[in-house]
Amino acid sequence: MTNTNATNFRQNAFAYFDQAVVYGDVINVSTKNGNAIVMSEEDYRGMTETLYLASIPGMTESILASREEKTEDCQSFDPSEDW
Repeated sequence: MTNTNATNFRQNAFAYFDQAVVYGDVINVSTKNGNAIVMSEEDYRGMTETLYLASIPGMTESILASREEKTEDCQSFDPSEDW
């Protein structure tokens, strides 16, 4: 995470945006009214999807339990299969 103040961020905005998008860095911009975070859209979408999945009852437990499964016991995805 990179920390900067609003004045420095404003002077170097394009460089900070590239840093967030290209390198996946999170930019913490401090202001007199509080802090703001700048991150790539891809990272933001991933974070919100993770929060959504974690909000589904039993999903976290299911994901953690699946770590115990052996790979050879898992079924392959067949797109032609009816669900």
